[in-house]
Amino acid sequence: MVTTLTDSKRTAIAEKLADMRAVQNLLIANEQRFIQECNNDEIRDRFRHMLEDDQKNLGVLETAITQYGIQSEPSQETTQMLQQAEKMMQGSELSFYKKVFQHELLKHGQAMSGIIIHKAAQKVGADVDAALGPLNTINFENRAHQEQLKGVLEILGVLEMTGMEADQGLWARVQDAVAALTGVAGSVVTQNSDKSDMNLQDVIRMDHQKVNVLFAEIQQSDNPQKIQEYFGQLYQDLTAHAEAEERVVYPAVRPFYGEGDTQELYDEQAQMKVMLDQIKALSPSSPEFKNQVKQLMDIVMDHVRQEESTMFSAIRNNCSSEQSEQLATQFKDAKKQIQTKMMA
Repeated sequence: MVTTLTDSKRTAIAEKLADMRAVQNLLIANEQRFIQECNNDEIRDRFRHMLEDDQKNLGVLETAITQYGIQSEPSQETTQMLQQAEKMMQGSELSFYKKVFQHELLKHGQAMSGIIIHKAAQKVGADVDAALGPLNTINFENRAHQEQLKGVLEILGVLEMTGMEADQGLWARVQDAVAALTGVAGSVVTQNSDKSDMNLQDVIRMDHQKVNVLFAEIQQSDNPQKIQEYFGQLYQDLTAHAEAEERVVYPAVRPFYGEGDTQELYDEQAQMKVMLDQIKALSPSSPEFKNQVKQLMDIVMDHVRQEESTMFSAIRNNCSSEQSEQLATQFKDAKKQIQTKMMA
């Protein structure tokens, strides 16, 4: 019998993602504070751009966490560290230079966390790697921000120590470093990757792709423990995806997609849920297990083809970009609530 997913590696990644989200919120609060406190127009403008990036990246991070499928809370250590950092930023004990210095350390830690999570995802499973792909964009932007913050710190540090302005030629050096990072990132940075503005079709398609990877992992593995791990994740992902669609998507598309076609989607997902519970009752090492998974995969892929062809077309023809993006946000919020409830 397959138990619910409790794999420690996946749970550890979920906690690190929650840590990243908490740090991201503090970075945004810091930059909002710096814009108000800074007297230098050039530095203030750079903080404005960083703030725009970080607000967008919070949306990217939220999407990746929801796509990952396991909700968590930040660790106690991270929570305590952020409380202390917030107190320092709000107080008057530190100079503006020292506050920005602490901010750069947070940004460095955020960049390293993203890189480590990405590397860990590659070791845990192809589905995890696929779900957390959007983190690449955040990681490279954080590294670019670090280079800009070095320039900011140079100006502020020289001014604090001498009362004089630093050589402004340093910005050219900073821009060269940022450009080099962009070159390393390649299309990851230069493509339009604002996942916070993804439309409904994009978000649903990401779910479909991850589920397809999980089916492939189950079929290719001969290790009962790994099969249980992959099926546990598949069970959670399909359940959360289906319930979020039934809560948000299907009621929204029914008026223009049609009563019959919409009801067919509901019926297919009802059949899928029954099969998930049937498979969950089997031993991952039994021959029948993979046969049942193959039957489930056929049903799910038929369902996917219908959604990605006729339903997606109906959404494109009847919803504006803003409406589709709003539905995507509602769908992700519903999934997050469902995932949190499942983990309770």
